[in-house]
Amino acid sequence: MSRRVGLWVTGAVYGVVLVAELYWVLAGLGPVDPLRAVGFCAGIAALFALEPVAARFGQVGRGAVVFLAARLVLFGLVAVLDESGLSRALFVLLPFLAYLSLGRAAGLVSGGLCLGLLVAGYTIWIPGWYRESTYVSDLLMFGLGLILAVAMADLVVRERRAAGRIAELSVATERNRMARDIHDSLGHYLTAISVQLAKAEAFRAHDAVVADRAVTDARESARSALADVRASVGALRTPVSLVAALGEMVDGASDTVLRVEGVERPIDQAAMATLYRAAQEALTNARRHGGASRVTVTVAFTASEVRLAVCDDGRGFRPQEQTSGFGLVGLRERAALVGGVVAVDSAPGVGTTVTMTVGS
Repeated sequence: MSRRVGLWVTGAVYGVVLVAELYWVLAGLGPVDPLRAVGFCAGIAALFALEPVAARFGQVGRGAVVFLAARLVLFGLVAVLDESGLSRALFVLLPFLAYLSLGRAAGLVSGGLCLGLLVAGYTIWIPGWYRESTYVSDLLMFGLGLILAVAMADLVVRERRAAGRIAELSVATERNRMARDIHDSLGHYLTAISVQLAKAEAFRAHDAVVADRAVTDARESARSALADVRASVGALRTPVSLVAALGEMVDGASDTVLRVEGVERPIDQAAMATLYRAAQEALTNARRHGGASRVTVTVAFTASEVRLAVCDDGRGFRPQEQTSGFGLVGLRERAALVGGVVAVDSAPGVGTTVTMTVGS
């Protein structure tokens, strides 16, 4: 979330500063040096190009410090080349980004640094600036901008932490549900095995064929129980790579094919776990309830979202009449926790397509 907010805010500020400078030049509000204007535009272009790279490699730790320093250098270069003086607004971004990537202390320190640099610049180049209402007003507005930037960053961080706590609660709830499923399914199979072995013992002396059949049934029940337990335990883990995890899920299943559209990129762990669980739930429904002979799992990566679609050729149903079972309510609830949505397209005799879309 913070990565998307950071990209949106920085892009908006860069765009506003660029438009303001172009207006200054085209409206003839002051003297214009063509070389400085070109250099200014090149500096803004470099900032635009830097942000996607920083969003991927400069979110925390040493990488965050390096990219913050790179931004500071570019901010200073753009400010020197700016003849209108409007580009000082860029420095408001520094505490905002520092807060998001390095924490509250770094945001406050960088905000104080930016304010100190502005005061130092006024003192060096504009003697007596503190007696000029224009400069005092500019300083106050810049300080207000810093306060708003820090406050906005604090809000983003708080929402991120809240989302993390919600994700943890969701994972805990999911684990409890899976534990109950393991208990219920294993209990069912153990009961069946017990009954079949008792039957074999009872018929051993009277009908060897019936007894052998009961032992065979018990063996099959044991295999099914083991397969269910393995599947349930596997479902408890959170995958590192969504594509790799989905590949393992469909591996060896002759009735299922996996398709990947776009290039996989790192996404939030809570969103990845939710997509993974959705694929498991949809596959289980297709096989157990839908009677499907062919299932296609498609995961598509776009610039703003990840979309998972599980399409089967089973018997289908009417989603509007489905108020319980099939895990659809649980799917929608888990998707909502990570800001995603679920769509179900089905009808009797035409199969079912379950789609989950999560922002990235």
